[in-house]
Amino acid sequence: MEFNNYIKVSCRLIVLIFASMIGQSCEEFLERNPTTQISSPTFWKNQKDADLALAGVYSRLNVNTFNYEGVYSLDIMAGDANEGAQSLGASSVGSFAQGNIEAVSGGLLANIYNECYRGIGSCNFFLDNIDRVDMPESLRTVYKAEVQFLRALFYFNLVDFYGGVPLYTRPVTIEEASVPQSTKEQVIQQVITDLDFAIANLPNTDYSSSGHAVKGSALALKSRVLLFMSDWAGAAAAAKQVMDEGKFSLFDNFKTMFLAEGQNNNPEIMFSTRYLNPDNSSQQDIRLLWHGIWNPRAELRDAFECVDGLSISESPLYDPTDWKKNRDPRLLETIRAFTDPAVKASGEEVPFAWNGISQTGLSPVKGGNVETLPIDYATRSEQDWVLLRYAEVLLNYAEAINEAQGPNQSVYDAVNEVRARPGVEMPPLPAGLTQEQMRARIRNERRVEFAFEGMRYRDIKRWRTAEAYINTLVEPGSGIKRVFDPSKHYLFPFPQSEIDINPNLVQNPGY
Repeated sequence: MEFNNYIKVSCRLIVLIFASMIGQSCEEFLERNPTTQISSPTFWKNQKDADLALAGVYSRLNVNTFNYEGVYSLDIMAGDANEGAQSLGASSVGSFAQGNIEAVSGGLLANIYNECYRGIGSCNFFLDNIDRVDMPESLRTVYKAEVQFLRALFYFNLVDFYGGVPLYTRPVTIEEASVPQSTKEQVIQQVITDLDFAIANLPNTDYSSSGHAVKGSALALKSRVLLFMSDWAGAAAAAKQVMDEGKFSLFDNFKTMFLAEGQNNNPEIMFSTRYLNPDNSSQQDIRLLWHGIWNPRAELRDAFECVDGLSISESPLYDPTDWKKNRDPRLLETIRAFTDPAVKASGEEVPFAWNGISQTGLSPVKGGNVETLPIDYATRSEQDWVLLRYAEVLLNYAEAINEAQGPNQSVYDAVNEVRARPGVEMPPLPAGLTQEQMRARIRNERRVEFAFEGMRYRDIKRWRTAEAYINTLVEPGSGIKRVFDPSKHYLFPFPQSEIDINPNLVQNPGY
């Protein structure tokens, strides 16, 4: 059996076996300190063991931090969505978005921390044992590169949300793990070290046909990391390498890129959290198309241009009585009116049976498969959750070059390539933009292109614009004003349970 089948088909078995070996309690500190059961004489012997262990590391992506649940919740935090009345588990996010964030809050604020460290623990344990396996050395190096890519992904998410964190690159005892956090710069340096190893040793092929991280996956993540650090030259260079090597390109169907039917051999997808019915399925359609947890806000809807490339405040094509008319085609692949029926591929119209009425009059579209309607609790989804894609590489490059040099032709070319995607075909940006004007256009392009992909909250934090936007928002219905306190909210608090366990961990400012 090929290793990809271990990831896609046998994930349930892998999780049960691998988790039993490294510990699976969500509450225990030992989550990041795997036990030695997997070191028994019956394991780490042959390539099949290595394949099973590697698939177990990949399975650490099948958690809220790296799927629709956590990512859509980040768009609530970003002010592009509201929490639905029937949140069924995401209820704390609406309160967080109003500034009610404490170390004991739990939920999203603790999940990212805990889930990333579980992933790191699995990575470190794999790397500590893989040399014991009897397998070709060249393949062993590739497996190590995949795991170091994953470790970089986990650590970067921690830095993005918590700043400097405790840094572990090998399995440790409880006593060894009670260390103060490293600085943000130290953790990022480890991330770059892992990514450079991955770039040097992963195959330079497409991603989606195999489900393995490839060289382009690592380069795309490195571009994102360096953009986060305002290393414009480094971010542009990593992105340009992907662009020049030509292994990835934009997909010609914006809608199906987020559905299973468009994800096999997709040239745009560079890394994703993978699912496959029946053993490794998700509740994505239940949550998106039935529970009504995430209600898009009018501010996001209004950010999409008209088909002439002008904003709704400038375009003569905008009709305030029909917001769907003459708009960027990506709008209706992202947002729909709450009262609109779903239209299946056959042309059949199917009414939505929502658990609760949208507070904003809008509902999400991206990532929801209407072919599953009508939905019940037996509905299983298998669309992968896209984490890295080529459009981000292009817009990372455009932003980095514009910040470093201004809007030269390569900046226009990269942004216009995204806008000209078949099926979208928005007009090119106007010539003669200043650096500041181009910055505004790139930022809006990122907002509409990556809506409900978890990017917006990351972006407004790294641009340091979060308080300027979020503090203008009022919750529909209640009239409660949102609060983003720049003295504390650019970072999440460390979970209080971690502070209690590790006396050397210093809480982030303001909490």
